[in-house]
Amino acid sequence: MAIYKDSASTNSLFAGRNLPSFVKDFVLKKYINELGQVDKNGLTNFLDTVIPQKAEEVKDRLGNGEEITLLTRFIIYIDLVKGVRRFGIPDLGIKINEGQIPEYVYSKHKGSLVDGEKWGIIKLCVLPDADGKKQHVEMIDYKPFKPYKSVDVDFFREVRKNFSTSEWIDFLLSAMEYDPDGFESIACKLEFLTRLLIFVEPRLNCIELAPKGTGKSYVFGNLSKYGWLVSGGKVTRAKLFYDKQKQQNGIIKNHDFTAFDEIQTIVFQEPSEIQAALKSYLESGKTTIDNNEFSSECGLILMGNIPLTKDRHPVSVRYFDSLPANFRESALLDRFHCFIEGWYLPRINKSMIFKGWTVNVEYFSEILHSMRTQNQYGLLFDELVSFQKDSDMRDFTAVKRITTAYMKLIFPHWITIEDVNLEEFDLYCLQPAIHRRGIVKEQCHNIDAEFKTQMPIIEVKEF
Repeated sequence: MAIYKDSASTNSLFAGRNLPSFVKDFVLKKYINELGQVDKNGLTNFLDTVIPQKAEEVKDRLGNGEEITLLTRFIIYIDLVKGVRRFGIPDLGIKINEGQIPEYVYSKHKGSLVDGEKWGIIKLCVLPDADGKKQHVEMIDYKPFKPYKSVDVDFFREVRKNFSTSEWIDFLLSAMEYDPDGFESIACKLEFLTRLLIFVEPRLNCIELAPKGTGKSYVFGNLSKYGWLVSGGKVTRAKLFYDKQKQQNGIIKNHDFTAFDEIQTIVFQEPSEIQAALKSYLESGKTTIDNNEFSSECGLILMGNIPLTKDRHPVSVRYFDSLPANFRESALLDRFHCFIEGWYLPRINKSMIFKGWTVNVEYFSEILHSMRTQNQYGLLFDELVSFQKDSDMRDFTAVKRITTAYMKLIFPHWITIEDVNLEEFDLYCLQPAIHRRGIVKEQCHNIDAEFKTQMPIIEVKEF
């Protein structure tokens, strides 16, 4: 579970290979000893074998009749018309129409070889097509990239008891590969950790507006294979939800969260259709695409830049003016639960990269993924919190999901009422949730005066 991080010495070992942190830590773990010393030759040889730097090298070896084993990211597409399961490796120039998955490989891994992006260890060779006229790249073996088949959440909860709250917050930051000393206050640390809420809570929908260079893309693109980062470009309803022509699910179906990075640069084709589908999905986790009902537990986060004054506060009190026109509709935005005030976060610099012992990212991401199905925190919330009787249902849902996510992240060892420190629950979980939902309400009011800014009365019960 633990690993020694030293980016200064290890980054050069991975130079030229664009790998997310959860893959780097997996590789590093194989070649590091208990003193934190890395077998650099062994690691480099492993990388050269399974993660080549040059696409041309892979193609040459395949063309010469070699069987090649790779640790790589690949994309699966099921061609229903021709009855072929295809794959492509974008990073190595192998196109989706060049790769095929045979029946025996698919049957062995039905649960994991589904539509979308995957990480895995795959063995490839070039074989002739059935008609003998052309050739294709065949996946002759596959092993899912899942170093931890399961993680012991109970052990993780038990370990938490040995930390104070401030120590645990610093631990979480180090697990994200950031040095806690680089943050000027506990409030700043908590603002940064709020990005992880969407990792642990199903269907939690967030908006973060922040200046450039605060690490948004890194967190959502590097810390978990269960998320999908959309960075600019064209986005369609078919890509997000369901492609009726291909009869293929979109990216929201198969991930814990989908992050729209640089939201101002994303082009939404048929924006009215996407907006209608998003409204339905954000409300209930379901939407209808033609005659197909689509459902998922995936959370969404919109991330964009916001202009700031010299003292690093938003130029305008109308935060949502920084969103694209297609998203500046109060009825849509009111369905988002949580707002992250990214202007309170520091610009990431070299000194903020963590050095020392912490948990490896792959283990950490599996823990976060496993916490999504732990329902005892929601039950605790119901016992702990009283709501104004005529509270708006969206406010109740938002506050509950945010509060529950904070409990999973900061206080995973709270299982029963007796475990809970009511003061810390109110300070670190409930009040931040009320505040973050309150910002969404206020900003919706700035767009449409019919939306009220007043949050309902939400309190910790007296025991």
